[in-house]
Amino acid sequence: MRILLAQNSLYFPSHGGGDKSNRLLVEALAGRGHVCRVVARTSSFGAAEHEQFLGELRTRSVPFDSSGSDAVVFRLQGVEVHTMTRHPGLRTYFAGQIAEFKPEVIIASTDDPAQLLLEAALRAETPRVVYLARATLALPFGPDCAFPSDAKTEMLRRSDAMVGVSEYVADYIRRFGGIPAVHVPISLLEPGPYPALGRFENEFVTLVNPCAVKGISIFLALAEQMPEVRFVAVPTWGTNEADRQALASHSNIEMLPPVDNIDEILRRTRVLLVPSLWAEARSRIVIEAMLRGIPVIAANVGGIPEAKLGVDYLLPVRPIEKYQERVDEQMVPVAEVPEQDIGHWRHALTRLVSDREHYRRISEASRSAALEYAARLSVRPFEDLLARAVQAPRSSPAGVRRPPTEHAEHADPLESLSPEKRRLLALRLRQKSTGEHSTKTVAPPESNRGFPNIEASTGSKLRLFCFPYAGAGTSAFRGWAERLPKGIAVCPARLPGRETRLKEAPFENMGLLIEHLAQAMAPYLDRPYALFGHSMGAAIAFELARALRRQMRPLPALIAVSAARAPQFRWNYTPAAAPSDEELVEQLRRLEGMSSELLESPELLKFALPALRADTTLYRNYMYTEEPPLDCPIRAYGSLDDPNVTREHMAAWRNETTRSFDLKMFPGGHFFIHSQRTEFLEALSFDLNGFL
Repeated sequence: MRILLAQNSLYFPSHGGGDKSNRLLVEALAGRGHVCRVVARTSSFGAAEHEQFLGELRTRSVPFDSSGSDAVVFRLQGVEVHTMTRHPGLRTYFAGQIAEFKPEVIIASTDDPAQLLLEAALRAETPRVVYLARATLALPFGPDCAFPSDAKTEMLRRSDAMVGVSEYVADYIRRFGGIPAVHVPISLLEPGPYPALGRFENEFVTLVNPCAVKGISIFLALAEQMPEVRFVAVPTWGTNEADRQALASHSNIEMLPPVDNIDEILRRTRVLLVPSLWAEARSRIVIEAMLRGIPVIAANVGGIPEAKLGVDYLLPVRPIEKYQERVDEQMVPVAEVPEQDIGHWRHALTRLVSDREHYRRISEASRSAALEYAARLSVRPFEDLLARAVQAPRSSPAGVRRPPTEHAEHADPLESLSPEKRRLLALRLRQKSTGEHSTKTVAPPESNRGFPNIEASTGSKLRLFCFPYAGAGTSAFRGWAERLPKGIAVCPARLPGRETRLKEAPFENMGLLIEHLAQAMAPYLDRPYALFGHSMGAAIAFELARALRRQMRPLPALIAVSAARAPQFRWNYTPAAAPSDEELVEQLRRLEGMSSELLESPELLKFALPALRADTTLYRNYMYTEEPPLDCPIRAYGSLDDPNVTREHMAAWRNETTRSFDLKMFPGGHFFIHSQRTEFLEALSFDLNGFL
């Protein structure tokens, strides 16, 4: 195949994880015999930038041709690279390369959020277009989106295939974009062998790219509280002058420059810290360190759990939620960092740097898991995906694929920023566009940790308390606030044992959980509210309403339940024996809409099973006791294709209310609230509107 990569950032040399991953991916394709070309750019344009770039190539002994007026051309590992340095006519040059090179496949990615290169790719008549999603923040849809755009979302749908860098990212695309994204390996590794560098005697506890979003506050606090430990920071794109001064003020922190060969840093690293405070798409450095036997202590956010491969030391953090209305000298929005509880971080690090035998076990487990992962890692799945895209019919005729709007070459000021900075700026602008102007992050009180969004609901007309299905957390309801009527505050429950409450033991008794939730909700029943629950969450919502009635508290304006049998079916119910892990997975497999990637991945299942098992235990042991019907309306939502929860099961909910009842049925399986998200939320909006 003839393959052209559209790289709206620096392809080589670079130290960013996404740029490095794109390079290794294309080099692997070239190594498989494909003819590969790249069109890329420097971070800014001009004569000085041009000369600096040539100096970088000379330093690395890379021959180049700079005789052309438009781009510097060189070959690297079998790939022909065209890098724009002097002027910003990237889209025009890229379109010219399409005509000259005549690729069969064009690879575009989220490093081009303005979609200038994607637009040019979609205008071409012959090549298939495959889109790589390396960050949720750069996509034009969903709760992380700063610039929602139906036109840009439609442009992505015209791609012939979409690939997420992790299952976390692919799931985001499927859930919020309605696009059938897949996850196959697109973050490849340098060829081995990988030296075993993890040693208890190594010098440093290391943080790469120390800045607010990468958790410098945790890093500094650890250095402050552990003066006997030597730390090292490797400043890159996010590190500003204030960060450097803060690092320099600690006598036990040194700074090292970034390097092309990560082994130069890892061979001096005792423990790697990845305390990110924003949702990482995956985190390349985690795997790179583990391959060398370096223990990694990382934040439990975004796609990092997938990178950790089930090895210990995945710790909770309080993610950044607010940014000030200004940027620093690095053009990075200034974050308001929530106060972090570093007790578990200090405990983990103390044990790793003081217990030689424990260090050895974690080092060996890390290296073993990463080597096994690397042994299976291959460009072949992505290569096969490209081959299928080339052989399949076009996603739509060339004329229809044409994007609906024109863009001037210099129209988007985001093009002057690196991909990472654009993602951060996206967060700030998203907050501005939704009215979140406060420069101070208000931490939810300890008593509200079960409803993390509750403080933002003070101006609402109605609070919608949402309870998830087994194993899920607040992310099950991401994006709902934007789709429901104005005046409704979506308040998802975060149950113990998941997300930022991982350290808390999950409830396995429905009565105790209901008591816990009723206490947490009591201060927030000062205005109309509704309860929603899906599957297990429906039972929680129902029992919570009955508990609040017994406490003589206000009843909900509405109870909304989905994909759950009416509670009478558990009258005189005898719980079945607890299933084995294999039986539980098989039960989940029979639920249409359950992630097949989760069920087929031992690594992901290892993360998911504890919460799933606790919740299924809670739900399996739940028994219904008869009480008078509730004096509040009930709306029920079911699936036409769920063999375990039929229309009759859903219709029986009418017996639990003295007020109005309605049932709506949707196509799709047990998780129709995701597969039929638009239609379902329209129905829920209609039902809630009557109570505003």
